[in-house]
Amino acid sequence: MKFRILLFLFCITSLKSLASEFKHVVENDTTAVVSKDTTVSDTMLVYWTEKNTFGVNLNEVAFVNWNSGGNNSVSALLYASFQRDFEKDLTIWKNSASMRYGLNAQEGREMRKTEDELRLSSSFGFRTDSISNWYYSGKFSFNTQFSNGYKYPDTEVPISKFMAPGYTFLGVGTEFSHPEEDLTVYLSPLTFKSTFVLDQKLANEGMFGVEPAVTDQLGNIIKEGENLRTEFGFLVTSDFSKEVFDNINLNNQLSLYSDYLNKFGNIDVDWQLNVNMKVNDFVKANVGSHIRYDDDVKFKEDTNGDGKLETSGPRIQLKQMLGVGVVYEF
Repeated sequence: MKFRILLFLFCITSLKSLASEFKHVVENDTTAVVSKDTTVSDTMLVYWTEKNTFGVNLNEVAFVNWNSGGNNSVSALLYASFQRDFEKDLTIWKNSASMRYGLNAQEGREMRKTEDELRLSSSFGFRTDSISNWYYSGKFSFNTQFSNGYKYPDTEVPISKFMAPGYTFLGVGTEFSHPEEDLTVYLSPLTFKSTFVLDQKLANEGMFGVEPAVTDQLGNIIKEGENLRTEFGFLVTSDFSKEVFDNINLNNQLSLYSDYLNKFGNIDVDWQLNVNMKVNDFVKANVGSHIRYDDDVKFKEDTNGDGKLETSGPRIQLKQMLGVGVVYEF
């Protein structure tokens, strides 16, 4: 009988101690889950957020006995984006990938490319306390294209290819992140920029800023052109999103880069401004513009009418977009 009483008191004491420990866990770690089936992977899922987007924009014009004239045409733009973000305590890690590819088919003309882009980005940051919006941050990004680019209507000589050019940025700095305003500003005084031109013909021509081939007086190549150009400079990026009206969202992305070693103060610009309008959960419309300027990107054109493309200097690149399509997000 005494043994049973002692055993009962022991059980009561153990349960009280266990309850005290459980309360301590809950008060000190709001993400902790006490379960006999809890694993490390289960708890890690709490800190990860993800978003996947797939979409297609279509545009079609057809004419039958239309006295004003016109050519039948069909355009399609396929795009996808993926986000994987990790946030725990004072640490944040953001990863994204986006792909876009567009084609246009017009009666009496070969199919032409209208959009071609592959972008990858990853940034890691930490802050000293949970109140500050400033992070010590490191950032990596990469972008190139999928297929050959041409100066239409000439489709024999490509002016760009996959990894010709390809760009990478790798740097460290500080980042301001304001979640309520959905504003991010990244400042990096130490950023390496690499430009890849893996097509030897384009590299020999010195396209996209790489060192061109060395030739003799007869035009014979003595030394092949370089396939890689590296720069070291200052990078500023900004990303701002805001719902300006119901179901109308404004997104502004700006990137500015200047090389310390070569023409410092000459700024490379990459600026995108998009307005996204939501019709319903699956149908969306967007209007946007994309402006680029890079002093190392030389353009080709037939300046004397001989049918051959000559290399000229850099120019402002401008692209405008208007589309309506089907989007699926999960």
